[in-house]
Amino acid sequence: MRKIDPKQTKRAAAFALWMKAPMPMVTLIKTLDITNLIKFSRKHHEKLNMLMCWCIGKAASQIEEFYLLPVGDQLMQYDALAVNTVVAARNGGISTCDLPFSTDLERFKQDYLRLTRQVYDSCEPYNLGDEYMVIGTSALVETEIDGAVNLYAGFYQNPFVIWGRYRKKLFKTKLPLSFQFHHTQMDGGHAAKFLEALQQAINGLK
Repeated sequence: MRKIDPKQTKRAAAFALWMKAPMPMVTLIKTLDITNLIKFSRKHHEKLNMLMCWCIGKAASQIEEFYLLPVGDQLMQYDALAVNTVVAARNGGISTCDLPFSTDLERFKQDYLRLTRQVYDSCEPYNLGDEYMVIGTSALVETEIDGAVNLYAGFYQNPFVIWGRYRKKLFKTKLPLSFQFHHTQMDGGHAAKFLEALQQAINGLK
């Protein structure tokens, strides 16, 4: 992570407009077709949440704005991405786990299994530190949801993806999700591009 001058980036105007806004977060809601994700998960006996996290990382890695993030009153640039997932811990509580993104699905899977197990056993969160721009996720699989708007705390400004239980419709499986992002980091067009890339990543699993 390194501090950069916003005026020397394409986010200069957005930085001036949104850094001081009382509510700078934007939420887009989209329904994805995850039929291929379900088929891949069952065929290869892979965890659905792991695959979803990998697809999110893959889609984000294609969009340069994901490597920027407002932190405090500064704009920071990162060289690597991570996806955060919520783990049901052994003590009955929950903890979060940062997963370093790799384009290699097998490598990501091994990190996912090792780190989420570590968090489950220790009941303590696992954080990668400041070297990664972290994309938050939350899977509320106990129920179907149409969308969600996350709270804005002012200190956690990372992008966040939330989804619930998927829905079977004839020969398709659908999953509504919400994507929240800080307007300084990206515009609606970048967010829409990410959601399209996420659908492509899901369709591209082979």
